[in-house]
Amino acid sequence: MIEIPNLNYNLVRKFIVEFIKEEVFSNNFKNGVIGISGGIDSALVSYLAVEALGNKNVYGLIMPYKLSSKASAEDAVMISKTLKINYEIIDISDISDSYFKLIPDIEKLRIGNFLSRIRMSILFDKARENDAIVLGSSNKSELMLGYSTWYGDMAAGIYPIGDLYKTQVFEISRHMRIPDKIVEKEPTADLWPGQRDEDELGATYKELDQIMYQYIDERKTEEEIVSLGFNKKTVLNALRRIYGTQFKRTPPPTAKFSSRTLGIDFLYPHDIGK
Repeated sequence: MIEIPNLNYNLVRKFIVEFIKEEVFSNNFKNGVIGISGGIDSALVSYLAVEALGNKNVYGLIMPYKLSSKASAEDAVMISKTLKINYEIIDISDISDSYFKLIPDIEKLRIGNFLSRIRMSILFDKARENDAIVLGSSNKSELMLGYSTWYGDMAAGIYPIGDLYKTQVFEISRHMRIPDKIVEKEPTADLWPGQRDEDELGATYKELDQIMYQYIDERKTEEEIVSLGFNKKTVLNALRRIYGTQFKRTPPPTAKFSSRTLGIDFLYPHDIGK
């Protein structure tokens, strides 16, 4: 199998730092707000944001639900204290449960999506409070596979690591000396107890990233990717996820029309009163 080429992570780091500065300041913001989960993605974005904006201009929100891993919240606090950023812990259990109690048989996926959207709503409100833009922590693997919540974690203002595959996120995090405890943690969205990303995706991030690199970056066909030694079922699963979640990666379609296409005569301001 063909590995994803190594990047110059020192250069990537500098590029993302400049990207954050440009997007924050050119849009007339002063600060950045990040939802810190205790996982590697939000940790990496936090480190990059502090380098770009300074720790006094970065706000971290830790938003546990009653079923969330306590260890994840502790790691999120550790990251915040290490970086010396402003942070706040907001428990979203009461907000969420007030809705869940109306639907006794609600399924786990709906719960996970709802929690993600509640968190993003709070992030945007706190961004307003702090003259900030919401810094998303979605990576390229999650975005391309649709392994993210539409208008939840995908609703951020900018995606600093949105063009890095998950395996590249691990590499740049090691390069930036993010604590081993965070880098070596098993990837999980922490949507429910025992939830693991790779169980949900049906393959490891390494396998999926290699397949996506061949398909997206190298423009290889399904048959060509399989011929490189990849499992056909895994390849099909990845491509189906990419195609099946395209709607998440495009702006909402707008119904475009005019008076000519509808055959209707509209009144214009100069016609009023005639």
